[in-house]
Amino acid sequence: MRIGITGGIGCGKSTVAGLFEDHGWRRLDSDALVRDQVLTDARVQQKLQQRFGSEVMAADGTVNRVWLGERVFTDNAVRLWLEELTHPVLFDLWRATFAAESNVAWTVEVPLLFEKNLENWFDFTVCVACSHGQQLARLELRGLPHALAEQRISKQLPLEQKIEQADFVLWNEGSPEFLQDQVDQLIGSLTVGR
Repeated sequence: MRIGITGGIGCGKSTVAGLFEDHGWRRLDSDALVRDQVLTDARVQQKLQQRFGSEVMAADGTVNRVWLGERVFTDNAVRLWLEELTHPVLFDLWRATFAAESNVAWTVEVPLLFEKNLENWFDFTVCVACSHGQQLARLELRGLPHALAEQRISKQLPLEQKIEQADFVLWNEGSPEFLQDQVDQLIGSLTVGR
C-alpha cells in the first residue's frame, strides 16, 4: 500500500509520516530526496549552471539551495522550469524504490501532490491541515520571516482545496496526542482486511 501525504507548508506532513513510520511503515520524504539525490545529480547540476551560471553553486560544490529558493519563490517561470527539471528525476527514484520493495507499506511526503496531479501514484491520499495562523507560527519558529512564509504558502494550492481532494484529513492543531490518536485510527482503518 502507498499513502501520499500532503498538506500546506508547516502543517506537519513530516510529523505524520514519522508517526506512520513508528507503526512500521516505510517513509519517503520527497523534499529530502530532491535535496540529497536530485540536486546532487551531475546532469541536474549541469542544467542549473547552464541556466543560472556559477552563482547557483555553493563554494563546496553543492547547489546553493538558499540562492535558488529565492529565485523559485519570486519567479513562477523559474519555479516551473525547476519542477520540469527535477520531478522526472524524483519520480525515477520513487519507481526504483517501490520496485525494490514492492510488498512494503509506504508513506510518501509530497508537498505538490494535488498541484502536479500525482494521485495515481497512491492508493490513498492524506492531507495534514491546520489553521493559517498556526501554519505561519510554525514557519516563523523555523526562522522564516512572516512575509516569506506568506509568499511560500501562496505558491501552493490553497489548503481548503487540498482538504477537499484528499481521501483523509488529519487536523494538526491540538496536542501531539490528538494527532497520534488520529493517525492510529487511520492506520487501523487502512489495515483492516489487509
